[in-house]
Amino acid sequence: MPNPSLENPLRTIWANNGVVINGWLHLPSSFASEIMAHQGWDSLTLDTQHGPYDFSSAVGMIQAIQTSPTAVVARVAWNDPGTIMKYLDAGVHAIICPMVNTRAECEAFIGACRYPPRGYRSYGPTRAALHFGPEYATGANDFVVTMPMIETAQALENLEQILDVPGVDAIFVGPGDLGQALYGQAQIDRETPGFLLTLERIARTARVKNIGAGIFTNSSAYAKKMIEIGYNFVTISSDARLLASAAKQVLNEIKNDAGQAKSGY
Repeated sequence: MPNPSLENPLRTIWANNGVVINGWLHLPSSFASEIMAHQGWDSLTLDTQHGPYDFSSAVGMIQAIQTSPTAVVARVAWNDPGTIMKYLDAGVHAIICPMVNTRAECEAFIGACRYPPRGYRSYGPTRAALHFGPEYATGANDFVVTMPMIETAQALENLEQILDVPGVDAIFVGPGDLGQALYGQAQIDRETPGFLLTLERIARTARVKNIGAGIFTNSSAYAKKMIEIGYNFVTISSDARLLASAAKQVLNEIKNDAGQAKSGY
């Protein structure tokens, strides 16, 4: 539904010291996205980096999500200005950008998200102005939320320089790639003590600079742990994983019950 005030739900939650609970979308389906949106997530992220869908299907998903109050985030495939601007023009509330390793790369990302003089975003907010209203362009620089990803050893080394780039609203940790870089193996919800200390340091550094901290988790238990150490944008699993998990649970329950019934004869 249109939001003439250009109030970004992510900024509102953070301003009230709250935590954004974010869902993750891999299924290329507007209907699946609409179902997810009406379950009460604060935001939903279209994973255009690893999700199997194109821009046209992504626009349909954005439209479906915006039948609810849920904020829409896009993780773009790469730090490509043209792609970033297309998703902003389509009406997303925030952009997550992968593999941001240096201050210069972060500056390029932020610049693509801001209109001049604060950046170099090209004017043409086609669907964004339709959805949010004609005043979108004048308020977009303070509306759009930017999240460079911290997911490499180089990004970790340059963390403070990345966070010091004007216009960074939050960082988003990619635990799979970061674990791969640090330990040679990707793993979600890693419990390695050294890795947990690294995650805590990232969140603490962001908090000191008054910048949000986001992360992907695979379970509500690990998500709660991340909230406890300072993350305020927490993703829990994905639509595809939740679907598979629920289906498997139902099938296991009925097959177990059927097996017990047979053994009783």
